[in-house]
Amino acid sequence: MSDMAPDFTLPATSGEVSLSALKGSKVVLFFYPRDDTSGCTKENEAFTALQGEFEALGCRVFGVSKDSLASHEKFMAKKALTVPLISDEGTDLCEKFDVWKEKKMYGKTFMGIERSTFLIDGDGKILREWRKVKVPGHAEEVLEAVKAH
Repeated sequence: MSDMAPDFTLPATSGEVSLSALKGSKVVLFFYPRDDTSGCTKENEAFTALQGEFEALGCRVFGVSKDSLASHEKFMAKKALTVPLISDEGTDLCEKFDVWKEKKMYGKTFMGIERSTFLIDGDGKILREWRKVKVPGHAEEVLEAVKAH
């Protein structure tokens, strides 16, 4: 993967999102496996809790999974989430960011999203990436990185 984030245009709970249209703003994209599962819920709640602080730093935050827009909207309503969620049903964006990986659980092998986060500057350059994210403290760590850049 190059230092530049791949451009994309995908449906999101806030309307269509294009990376090129966000030029000039820092962007955090956090990829998570599935709506309404415990780790993903905690991660979304943590980013929602800090959303105002990210925005005060001129940073836009988006969650990404392959769930449908309808699933995202239901998840947001159920958990009172405010961070917009991008629907990548075709896994195109996941593949561009190399987070669509072979995973193993309960002895079964399957393809899924590896929990990962990317901090992108206003010119589309990837400033920092986090792979195989552990949820506790992660949103706070990303916020500190935004402050540092």
